[in-house]
Amino acid sequence: MQIKSQSSVKILLIMASLVIILAGVKAASAIVVPFLLSVFIAMACSPIITWANQYKLPRAIAVVLVILIIVVFGLILAALVGQSMNEFSQNLPKYREQLVEEFAWVIGQLDKVNIIVNKDALISYLDPGAAMNMATNLLSSLGGVLTNFLLILLIVVFMLFEAESVPKKIHIALDDPSMKMQQIDKFLVSVKNYLAIKTLVSLGTGLIIGLWLYVLGVDHFLLWAVLAFLFNYIPNIGSIIAAVPAVLLAFVQLGPTTAGFTALGFVVSNMVMGNVIEPRYMGRGLGLSTLVVFLSLIFWGWLLGTVGMLLSVPLTMIVKIALESSPDTRWVALLLASDSGEPVIHEIDALAEEKEKEQELRS
Repeated sequence: MQIKSQSSVKILLIMASLVIILAGVKAASAIVVPFLLSVFIAMACSPIITWANQYKLPRAIAVVLVILIIVVFGLILAALVGQSMNEFSQNLPKYREQLVEEFAWVIGQLDKVNIIVNKDALISYLDPGAAMNMATNLLSSLGGVLTNFLLILLIVVFMLFEAESVPKKIHIALDDPSMKMQQIDKFLVSVKNYLAIKTLVSLGTGLIIGLWLYVLGVDHFLLWAVLAFLFNYIPNIGSIIAAVPAVLLAFVQLGPTTAGFTALGFVVSNMVMGNVIEPRYMGRGLGLSTLVVFLSLIFWGWLLGTVGMLLSVPLTMIVKIALESSPDTRWVALLLASDSGEPVIHEIDALAEEKEKEQELRS
């Protein structure tokens, strides 16, 4: 009885500590978000530095070249996207009015097939222009984070210079003199691979969408291409969020046929890049179930905003690997894992054997 009460108190203390930590992270998000963004940018760039070192290029020169590429392309892209966002924001009231008119036309077509819908009531509850506002608000919130661009860039530079020594420092700090702590190595390799592959896939998706919208003649095609690139990092619903404003604008500007082709372009690009190219190079990925990925998107988005949504999968993977490192919390890590067959079954069997041994020792 005393053991049960002690375990209950321990659980309550852990939960209270988690609430305090999460409250602190949310309160300090202005500091935490740029730091996390810097960490994951550095990890995404790290494979490029490693590749350059294989060709005998000094690490310092490789880091400088990578940073110069990021700065040049970042400034060019920021200028072009900023101009597109300003034009889009100026035209947004006109787009909203046209969209409401087109929405009324759709309701009229439904009336012809005896589907009665109250136009005024539906438009009052469902503002079709809100989807466009959502996209611009999300981009604006991300732009607010990037106002700390110089700070983020400096942190990335220092991290890239010290990237080689970080794993060794972690091993020593966690008392692993043999340098064989598999959980740390597994995490670093998994997140590096995930970010590198996801960045390339997202870049390919953005280029395809941008070219497709340019061919169709949709306004602000560069803005929607950047949106597709960024939101491809958000699992499950990111591509849908990126597609909605572009499809609605095509519907307003060029009619339902072009809107259909726009939607088709998003569907085909995401099917090819997300279901063919990405799994081929990523394999099992990071081993998270689809439900956990979706819930993590909601949780990290609430905690850290748009950047939290973009980094939801790597952040959840950190939690999963931390839970796997302790026998007491390994069962929670198994609940987060994907249903990929044999690996999960073996982990469950191993956990069951450990519990049986503990019970035998106690008896």
